[in-house]
Amino acid sequence: MAPPVFVQHMLRCIFVVAFFALIFYMYFKPSFNWSESLLPSIAFTDKVNEAFVTGSVKNVTVLVWLWPFGKRSNLANCSALLNIEGCFITADRNLYNQSDGILIHHRDISGDLSNLPKQQRPHFQKWVWFNMESPTHSWKNPRLTNLFNLTANYRRDADVKTPYGFLLAEKAKEDFVPPSKDKLVCWIVSNWNPNHNRVKYYNELKKHVEVHVYGNAFKGRISGADYLPTLASCKFYLSFENSIHKDYITEKLYNPLSVGTVPVVLGPPRENYENFIPQDAFIHVDDFPSPKELADYLQQLDKNMSMYHRYFDWRRHFKVKGTRFLSDHACLACDYIRRHTQYQTIDVDQWFWG
Repeated sequence: MAPPVFVQHMLRCIFVVAFFALIFYMYFKPSFNWSESLLPSIAFTDKVNEAFVTGSVKNVTVLVWLWPFGKRSNLANCSALLNIEGCFITADRNLYNQSDGILIHHRDISGDLSNLPKQQRPHFQKWVWFNMESPTHSWKNPRLTNLFNLTANYRRDADVKTPYGFLLAEKAKEDFVPPSKDKLVCWIVSNWNPNHNRVKYYNELKKHVEVHVYGNAFKGRISGADYLPTLASCKFYLSFENSIHKDYITEKLYNPLSVGTVPVVLGPPRENYENFIPQDAFIHVDDFPSPKELADYLQQLDKNMSMYHRYFDWRRHFKVKGTRFLSDHACLACDYIRRHTQYQTIDVDQWFWG
């Protein structure tokens, strides 16, 4: 049976529209390739999308634009250091137009931004704001608003998470035995400011327990060779941060943990520390009403080795890993760019200081 008249009419209309659409495309063919129009959103970072767009996986290049504090260092081999494949880290500014990411250290940016790239930014390129200092010790510049696409920072809500250290799950083959100790409490400090909370706390604590102090503020700088052995010789180390901010937990925590010394921390709240390490791996000054009560507790642990050794129970399940400044950060930024395709801009001022 023939289809109804109105159905035949509709079919003829569809045919006519399709015919003219074909004629239009033949004479007015777009000048761009459809896959190229997707590149800003698909980018060149995700392996599956890359294979779909280009037929192969593209290596990612990250250009270190400003050396942290002006100090050059060996560039990272991401495959050897972190088992990250397909990443090329360079400082050759001639490769700017081919670089998928530009790593820019905040403390080295000129106030007028004159030392930032002046060339037009390629559509696929992402600028990475890199800073490991706390907001207290980082200058603000409203010109940075929406200039960057990614953040590389110690904070847990950064795009590229670059903590000062971390614990790696690893079951111990035997119980940990801390090295021999000949000092109860130690502190190494060079940045001395009487107005810092850590200095005020130390001045009260030393009235109730002996604190062996080192660093430029006291007996002079500790050499690199002596730094970790000095930490290891103390039962407790004052892991006092120079400022208190969310997630600002530095090597002052991870270094003593790595050598078998119990850190006594002053920084963000205990709950924040417990996002990074087990609750029984450290002592927080906030756990005590005053420095005197803390001193009494440390002296109690000094006399009770069973209680003291409980602070190393976490070593049955974890080991400490530090991060290599710049090399690890550049590789992690490269890996992030490989894996994430979305485009965004960051209000650095609001995100970091707000």
